[in-house]
Amino acid sequence: THPDIVPKLRFLPDFADTDLLVSVFIIPVAIQWWNVWYPGSEPGGGGYIAQRMLSAKNERQSVGASLFFNAVHYGLRPWPWYIVAFCSLLVFPDLDALRAAFPNVDARIMGHDLAYPAMLTLMPAGIAGLAVASLLGALLSTLACHLNWGSSYVVNDVYKRFVNPEATERQLVLVGRITTVCLMVLACLLAPFLESAKTAFDLVLQIGAGTGLLFLLRWFWWRINAFSEMTAMAVSFCVAVFFQLVYPHLGGPPVAQWQRLVIGIVVTTVAWVGVTLLTRPVDDQTLFRFCTLIRAGGPGWKKIEARAAALGTPIARSAEAWPVPSGLLCMSLACCAVYAVMFAVGAGLYGFYARSACLAGVALVATITLFKVLSVKQSKEG
Repeated sequence: THPDIVPKLRFLPDFADTDLLVSVFIIPVAIQWWNVWYPGSEPGGGGYIAQRMLSAKNERQSVGASLFFNAVHYGLRPWPWYIVAFCSLLVFPDLDALRAAFPNVDARIMGHDLAYPAMLTLMPAGIAGLAVASLLGALLSTLACHLNWGSSYVVNDVYKRFVNPEATERQLVLVGRITTVCLMVLACLLAPFLESAKTAFDLVLQIGAGTGLLFLLRWFWWRINAFSEMTAMAVSFCVAVFFQLVYPHLGGPPVAQWQRLVIGIVVTTVAWVGVTLLTRPVDDQTLFRFCTLIRAGGPGWKKIEARAAALGTPIARSAEAWPVPSGLLCMSLACCAVYAVMFAVGAGLYGFYARSACLAGVALVATITLFKVLSVKQSKEG
């Protein structure tokens, strides 16, 4: 109810502010969620999601683990951040308050994202120590994850596959260590160009702009091949580097981040679609195995199914010819459950207990319905 906080509680942005409306509402809702790939938000699938799903005992537990992760990740984890953010609006209502409290901070890094570390200075020594330890733990685990992830790509997908297929384990470990050092050096060279955490996040989004559609369509269109994926990743990276390092020195008009994102999506999409149509498709036997393994179907695979049947090796089908419609239903139910959990927690924290209970009920019903639909799917496939 505090006058400094109430205006910040609006779910929708001010529709009179076009730039704000487009950047924080229209782009994320209409484009970003399905056409921008970045770790943890992976249209078409990726390592962050796959490592959780593949560690489960079966498909049902895999779906349950993924749903639980997303419910906790999006529904519960952000709320402590929001509470700290609301408190910072009371303690440091604007940048002038931050400047007055920290007069020795360099003006170049004085921004709204400084409010969180500023709030840490108000914590008692013992609790502050725990907070610093948790932040260091999060940083080190993230560094280790991405360094190992990057080196595994270089070792398994490049060195062992193309450079030295007969490499020993000792050689692979050595290449992995060298790659890790190189990645750290490259990260240190890039860091000075990142003015804030938002700059880093914008760069990550820009690098993945336009690749999400490719990673989605590879399950639905037989024509996509390895050259399509390499082109999408290379072009999106080049566009991101251009806007980050080259364009600021060309003297052109300023380009908003959402405009850069849209440009990156368009350029990357045109590039990978063009390469897809100009390069040879994957061989028939690989396509037949892929189609059988993932139970691909729909309009994008009819040509492959017809070709397999003509060669006398028809692709086996389960009772459910194409699982995508029921999969979309499951996705909608899961999204409903996760969003209901998120808003239920928020309503409870705001003191709207009746609304919180209703939203919790919606989450429960959506979750139960989801697992009932999954049970029907599995019984058909069995």
